[in-house]
Amino acid sequence: MLMTNQRKFDVLLFDLGGVLIDFAGFEEMSRLLQHSLSRSEIRSRWIDSEAVQRFERGDLATEDFARRITEDFELPLSPEEFVAHFVEWARGPYPGAAELLRRVGQTHRVAALSNSNKLHTARHRRHIEDVIDVFYFSDEIGSVKPEREIFDHVVRDLAVPPHRIAFFDDTTINVEAARNIGLAAYRVDGFAELENQLRSHDIIESSL
Repeated sequence: MLMTNQRKFDVLLFDLGGVLIDFAGFEEMSRLLQHSLSRSEIRSRWIDSEAVQRFERGDLATEDFARRITEDFELPLSPEEFVAHFVEWARGPYPGAAELLRRVGQTHRVAALSNSNKLHTARHRRHIEDVIDVFYFSDEIGSVKPEREIFDHVVRDLAVPPHRIAFFDDTTINVEAARNIGLAAYRVDGFAELENQLRSHDIIESSL
């Protein structure tokens, strides 16, 4: 492990779904759809969805969110049936994620920044609250990535210069938004890529 007085960053800030948490949403949505869309098409439509963004800001009721999604994606489900599926999309930490967080927590402050919602936030927190120092959830803050407001909130609360915060996210637009305010931001798609990035910055040791 890199010595504390040599480290490049004071805080490691992690997205959750697709980075530390196995979020099965895009694969599960593909199974629910009556027509074929690629994973990237589903992901793009989901991220751009007004209903998703409002739900993740905490200003849309669950039943309204579910109704809008079933209509917008033409799902062969009732809103109630969709909610039952949606809750289970957050499967929990990837194997090895908790152990990794414990390791990096020995030398860095560890934080999480996630676009989340009232159905998933408590589950995420419960799964990894013993290895995360501070959580930032969009539905609790009232803004979503990639909006500048959510990054400004995190930087103010951490009270650390932006360049001393390393941010890891699986969505390019979020990484670019973080870089625009001075964070050292890196795109990673999945836990294996996260480990590789941490090794490349000497945050964890390279495998022998």
